Amino acid sequence: MKMREMEFKMERQGLLETGQKVTVTEGILPSSYYYTIDPSLAMSGNIPFRERLKSKEGTVVDIKQNERGFYVTVSFLDDK
Repeated sequence: MKMREMEFKMERQGLLETGQKVTVTEGILPSSYYYTIDPSLAMSGNIPFRERLKSKEGTVVDIKQNERGFYVTVSFLDDK
C-alpha cells in the first residue's frame, strides 16, 4: 500500500479543512473517471481508466487558493 494524492477543485472557501477525513463518489465518463468529495464539496479532474482510485476514503492534506479558485489536495491509501 502507498499514499496517493489527488487534487480537487472547490468552488467556495471554508467547505473543507486540512486534516478532515472525506469520502469520494466515483463518476464514469466514456474515457475516464472523475471523483466528487461528498456531499458535492469539490470535484477532481478527469482521471484515465488506468489511474482509477482504489480507495474511496482520504484525508485533506492541503488547501490552496489561486486566481482560478480553491484547490484541495486529498491523500488516499491506494493499493496501486
